[in-house]
Amino acid sequence: MPATHPAAVLFDMDGTLVDTEHLWWQAAAELAAELDLTLTDADLPDVLGQAVEHTAAHLHRTSRTARAESELVEHLNNTFAAKVEAEIVPRPGALALLAALQEARIPAALVSASPRRVVDLVLSALGPHWFATTLAAEDTPRTKPAPDPYLAAAERLGLDPAACVAVEDTPTGVASAHAAGCAVLAVPSTVPIPAGDGITVLDSLERADLALLGSLTAAPAS
Repeated sequence: MPATHPAAVLFDMDGTLVDTEHLWWQAAAELAAELDLTLTDADLPDVLGQAVEHTAAHLHRTSRTARAESELVEHLNNTFAAKVEAEIVPRPGALALLAALQEARIPAALVSASPRRVVDLVLSALGPHWFATTLAAEDTPRTKPAPDPYLAAAERLGLDPAACVAVEDTPTGVASAHAAGCAVLAVPSTVPIPAGDGITVLDSLERADLALLGSLTAAPAS
């Protein structure tokens, strides 16, 4: 493998590889309506890119509902899973980039804050053969924005996180990958993400290629 290539590419799922962020927002908005709430842009940080428990806690706290948080979690999971199963759409450039990585024998990992059953639904549509390993929300003690998911993915691949590029679409995911020590390629889906040290921003995965990914790694592959 040329030294200019990353050792591995670690992909977020929702909003990065598949167009599901709007489905998650719909699921949260429908539950909010049941709780006599209307979601606005002010709710974006507590909904998009967050684990289901975080969003459920936000809705529980904001609505002051008597329904248990665990019930809200189950409702969100069920609604979102049904929506994902009905309409999974790959993001522009996602499959082409995965194919290029596979041809170059660069491992890809899926690193998601979604529950395993949603991850498996998406994998069944995209094809599990693209990924050397996959992580769901249940696979680490803490999920994004904590660094645990990306640290676990790199460990599973036997790699230094600094030799890996993480591809993310939300500030929460970027924070997770950056804290883990990965170089980050941010392709915002809904919420703007500023470029910064170790964080490169593109408007589409269609503009990403192996040369760009390799230029981002803090430690080149050997």
